[in-house]
Amino acid sequence: MRRPAGRLFATWGVTTAIVALLGPPAGLLWAKTVPKVTYVIVQGEPLFADPEGQGPIGIDGRFALIMLVAGIACGAAAYAAGRRFGDLALVLGLAAGGAAAAVLAWRTGHMIGLDAFRDAARHGGDGTTVTGVADLRAKGVLVFWPLVAVAVYGLLELLFGRLSPGDRGEPGAGEADEVGGDEFDLQSAPSGRDVDGRER
Repeated sequence: MRRPAGRLFATWGVTTAIVALLGPPAGLLWAKTVPKVTYVIVQGEPLFADPEGQGPIGIDGRFALIMLVAGIACGAAAYAAGRRFGDLALVLGLAAGGAAAAVLAWRTGHMIGLDAFRDAARHGGDGTTVTGVADLRAKGVLVFWPLVAVAVYGLLELLFGRLSPGDRGEPGAGEADEVGGDEFDLQSAPSGRDVDGRER
């Protein structure tokens, strides 16, 4: 059944907004769970105290993990709601909302403690060490949320498609089948009777 265009656009917008609003909480989680990275102040500039350390990689990895989990959860939730709303609108909402949520998560997490970090870097003497804030170096992981959400939705649709035989254009048992423009009931007649119920 075709849904009104207005309802499809409304579903798209609501889905986008709901998913996007999950971005800031994801950013807060990221900021609270990232590995600590220490900087040393040299002439007012913060430099990595351990340039060969795994801290920055761990920060990117933690963000990527949160994006993957969020994408899986959003894709599964959207599929569960797909019986009542348009599939295309939900997919578009997952893509747009996931992209917005990823950017919001990055910016929100990066802002936590940023003012204090900048102040310490500005006023700290040479050799002073400060703890850095969450920052994303591998910007490519921003696409994980929308891509994973859409992929999970599509995979669930493929594995557990909601289409009934009639929706696929296949006649179910006891349904009318059109042959040569006329409809014939192909359901089995009771034993000893024809399809009209008369005895043979």
